[in-house]
Amino acid sequence: MPAADLPSVIRESRKSPLWEEVASRCLTCANCTMVCPTCFCTTTEDVTDLSGEHAERHQRWASCFELDFSYVHGGSVRTSGASRYRQWFSHKLGTWHEQFGTSGCVGCGRCIAWCPAGIDITEEAAKLAGGCS
Repeated sequence: MPAADLPSVIRESRKSPLWEEVASRCLTCANCTMVCPTCFCTTTEDVTDLSGEHAERHQRWASCFELDFSYVHGGSVRTSGASRYRQWFSHKLGTWHEQFGTSGCVGCGRCIAWCPAGIDITEEAAKLAGGCS
């Protein structure tokens, strides 16, 4: 990762054209979040039988790359791939510092290895930091 203050760089680059550029390559497949040891997002699903007498609630792994992950009444908050990528990147390298006092990236490289589009989070962070210096 670049030796920049990434939380500040990310906050200042909300409207950077780099988000659209990386989104043009990103498949929003969620591979990166499914292999990341620090991603912990889940969703809750309720299932009932046809009689209505039996209901179950299940929790399953989810990803911020899923279109419905940010769904609220009336629609999803993050409809574009760029907004979903920015959310993931911002949380992983920015707001984790505020929440947990450390980066959400442990440097394992799994997100890079499993990305079918070849997106490298370290390269994207360096591009962003270089553009905000």
